[in-house]
Amino acid sequence: MVGAAGFVAVVVSLNKILNLGFLVGVTLLDNAYLYLLCALLVGLVFLFLPATARASRDKVPWYDVLLYLLSLAVFGYFALNAHRILQEAWEFMAPKPAIAIAAAGWLLLLEATRRAGGTAVFIVVALISVYPVFAGVMPGPIAGLPQPLSTTAAYHFTSSESVLGIPTRAFGELVIGFVMFGAVLQHTGAAAFFNDIAFALFGRVRGGPAKVAIVASGLMGSVSGSVVSNVLTTGVVTIPAMKRTGFSPAYAGGVEACASTGGVLMPPIMGATAFVMASFLGVSYSTVVLAAIVPSLLYYLGLFVQIDCYAARRGLRGLPRAELPAIGRTFAAGWQYLFVFVLLVWMLMVLQREALAPFVATGLLLAINQVWPRHRLNWRRLGTLIENVSRSLAELAALLAGVGLIIGALSVTGLAGTLANDLVYLAGNNVYVLLVMGAVTSFVFGMGMTITACYIFLAIVLAPPLVAAGFDKVAVHLFMMYWGMVSFITPPVALASFVAAGLAGAAPLQVGLQSMRLGSTMYFVPFFFVLNPALILRGAPLDIVIVVLTAVIGIWLIASALEGYVAGFGSMGAGFMALGARVLLLAAGLTMALPGGGELALSHLQLSVVGLGLAGAALALAAVARRLHGATG
Repeated sequence: MVGAAGFVAVVVSLNKILNLGFLVGVTLLDNAYLYLLCALLVGLVFLFLPATARASRDKVPWYDVLLYLLSLAVFGYFALNAHRILQEAWEFMAPKPAIAIAAAGWLLLLEATRRAGGTAVFIVVALISVYPVFAGVMPGPIAGLPQPLSTTAAYHFTSSESVLGIPTRAFGELVIGFVMFGAVLQHTGAAAFFNDIAFALFGRVRGGPAKVAIVASGLMGSVSGSVVSNVLTTGVVTIPAMKRTGFSPAYAGGVEACASTGGVLMPPIMGATAFVMASFLGVSYSTVVLAAIVPSLLYYLGLFVQIDCYAARRGLRGLPRAELPAIGRTFAAGWQYLFVFVLLVWMLMVLQREALAPFVATGLLLAINQVWPRHRLNWRRLGTLIENVSRSLAELAALLAGVGLIIGALSVTGLAGTLANDLVYLAGNNVYVLLVMGAVTSFVFGMGMTITACYIFLAIVLAPPLVAAGFDKVAVHLFMMYWGMVSFITPPVALASFVAAGLAGAAPLQVGLQSMRLGSTMYFVPFFFVLNPALILRGAPLDIVIVVLTAVIGIWLIASALEGYVAGFGSMGAGFMALGARVLLLAAGLTMALPGGGELALSHLQLSVVGLGLAGAALALAAVARRLHGATG
């Protein structure tokens, strides 16, 4: 049932996006298409996600079958009445049967959201979705235009601003194809090929397995968009290899957690959130991808340098050649998969056919899979593939439709506009205070929500005041995405770190603390590109070159300071004096990477000169510390 419904959903999506004309004589309106997708997918979560963690899924209980059928009926009813909804303005004048069905659908969707997104997401969505009923009695800053319960229910299910709002539209128009593409990668051997390439290229160098984790997790995370599944997919291979070559269990877990988290920030795909972001901004997906390139590379540069310094300081070697796949043999076995990625990037960046690209790339991937026999799909494996695609689509559809309730609640009450002004007022019109408020809020919401759900909420509440304060709108939205991701590696939640800890056999809190240090770039790079959009490739070409170059140097210095080792110089020594040298080097890196101008007293050139001076002083002090402690570097 799950596989069949998912397969039909993909066919319906193909028919709509590619205009194939399968439904002869039927004009499928946009809202009818989205209702139909929800009918096919949302209720599926009741069939494969149990109501509680203790409930068995060996057999689907009768009440979950009933919930599935009710969900199918609710969305099916609105799909059949899609034309009337538009013609008769049901969002404020719905007939009584539609109101009753919408109320039932509201409850069903909340339960589907709980199962797909967790209890924290459910509580936030549930409370905010019912907010319109009590908007009139809320205190000043969060007061809004009140609505009766009946109007609220109808608005949620019949307007284009709630359940069928931006998240669901992005899912139906863009995300569905990329979810399918990511699952097909896993089942056709392409994912294994890129993992083997990473081992062949970096397995023998110092700290090799950790560097493999960066490459493999970056590639997989970019495609899958799921941090936890990324850790579980690549971590089972990379973490044992890191431990075997001398990395401590906590450090190995931290490397994998950071590498997997960064994958969601890495173009060209970046997971579902990037597509939702493009819809919010009203720009092409390629615009988001271009903006994300430099910050994501800076993040991985910081991680790579720290790992290299850690391995150099402790004399850690890579894996023996005999245990690694040969680059020539690996490439010969999977070179054909490169054409898939070339085609995908070409369609995304050159043709700008975001909706079509994943379907064409998936078609080519399946064709290649059937021509080369090594990973050829048989009927059993094809059934498993369809099942996995269907589950991924259903979870995401339920989550995005549920989070859409937040948008609907803020939209129908008018709070979305007034809340932005209130936040600016609370910040005292100080843009830096507003940025810090945005970072803290993003981090807190990121603790309990998926990154997509967190981003959507913040894009409604926090983006408008930040943009109104004069910041670049693309930079603002990326800023919220980055700070929403921080919670994956930061205790007390640190979901990626805790999952990696289980694979590494280390204490979760230790892995979380290592992840914070290794992923430190993620904490301050968002501030840099918001203060100077040149870091997201927006500005004059010369400014972009200068800002990116100094940022690269700054990140290298910061990573070196954190590990106490500088390439070409050696160890910074031990003791109090060495600690002072590392602090100076850290300050040098921050000064080099910090954009000048604006309300800062120093220009970018002046900051760079100060940074170089601090770096020189740090190395001089480190040299003295080494001599005093007999360090050889």
